Amino acid sequence: MSDKSGPKPGHFLPGGASETPTDETIKAGTPNDAAPKPGHFLPGGAGQASVTTTPKPEMAKPQAGLTPLAAPTPRLGPGAETPTGPPQLHGSRLGPPPPGDPAAAAFKARYQPDPIPFHPRKRSKGLIAAIVVGALLVVGCGVAAAGKVLSSYDDFVANPLGTPSPKPIGVPTDAEPDADPVSDTVVAQENKLYANGKLAPVKCREPQFRPTSKENVRSYYKALLTCLNTAWEPVVRKAGYEFKAPQLIIFDDGQETACGVQKQVSSYCDANGGSVALPWQDLQDEYSKNPALARIDMADALSYVYGVHVANLTGIFAASRNMRDEAPGELAAQEIDRRLALQATCLSSIFLSAAKGTFPVRGGLLNAWKWRSSHSGDELTTGSVRDHGSRKNVQFWMTRGFSTMNPGSCNTFVAAATKVS
Repeated sequence: MSDKSGPKPGHFLPGGASETPTDETIKAGTPNDAAPKPGHFLPGGAGQASVTTTPKPEMAKPQAGLTPLAAPTPRLGPGAETPTGPPQLHGSRLGPPPPGDPAAAAFKARYQPDPIPFHPRKRSKGLIAAIVVGALLVVGCGVAAAGKVLSSYDDFVANPLGTPSPKPIGVPTDAEPDADPVSDTVVAQENKLYANGKLAPVKCREPQFRPTSKENVRSYYKALLTCLNTAWEPVVRKAGYEFKAPQLIIFDDGQETACGVQKQVSSYCDANGGSVALPWQDLQDEYSKNPALARIDMADALSYVYGVHVANLTGIFAASRNMRDEAPGELAAQEIDRRLALQATCLSSIFLSAAKGTFPVRGGLLNAWKWRSSHSGDELTTGSVRDHGSRKNVQFWMTRGFSTMNPGSCNTFVAAATKVS
């Protein structure tokens, strides 16, 4: 990270069924055995005296001019007695035949059949497991496809897909808060992150990719990001917070990403769980002139924005943003910005020190790291915004983190104003 490409303001900080019948349907009518037609037997008709006695078939006499109608012959179940000849019926009535009527059995068999019992089939455990695995494969393919789409559009581009709200907006809830509220000052100054002790040594080797192309830079940062996740995850969880790895963005100068329009400056944004965004184009020229410094700048740049991610995971980032919003003026607000930036500087050096046993921060690389620690600060950047700390204080916090390896030594929110100027 060259001097002119130091962090700029605002780059890592907040800111059916009702179809009309057709003529064909009407002409088709109802099948002969589905419903009675005009003149057919309609049981229990209104306007006709109900029959109280059931005439025997041989006693029934047809009236003059009337042709007796037979009830439909039913399909009877086993053991049912077949009626002796079709019963002779007269007139019409609504409802089922009364009990004992010769047509009762036929009516019941046609219009009131016994239900067919349902016996559910049991699925084997092997089949159920196969269904679950199949579903997971489908979901996995969808995730893989989504990842390819994002990668083909140059990492995490603008207008990313949002995460749906876990519950409808505006719907009242009777749920009680999880715990008593904690002030932003307490979160920033008394965070459990500071009580975790030293960062455990990390067996992380420097990635062997050199910044000669965009893909090489991406591969370098991807490998180093895995090391950072391994180092910081247990620390974040021990402090009582949920861990989530950040998204990695390698951008071209002027590219619009989820963190906004990017310039040649490493940056962090807290949207969508956190994203670390890093440039690559200037590294090619820097590497050709000073390979050791370019390698240190790459490691330091990612470790720095990851330090802001740690602050985000532990609530310090949001607390500092709220404190900034409550600051009485712009100078006080910029001091809050510097406290957060200098803390990230310190946390970055803690990681490099924890990995120094396998990551070669020694010899020429150690000299390059010392040079960088003394040549970064607001005085060396264009403009007059003092949001990252003076050259002297950047060196102080970098050295402090590297020598102690303890996040507790990076509590810039209780430091004197002179240490965060």
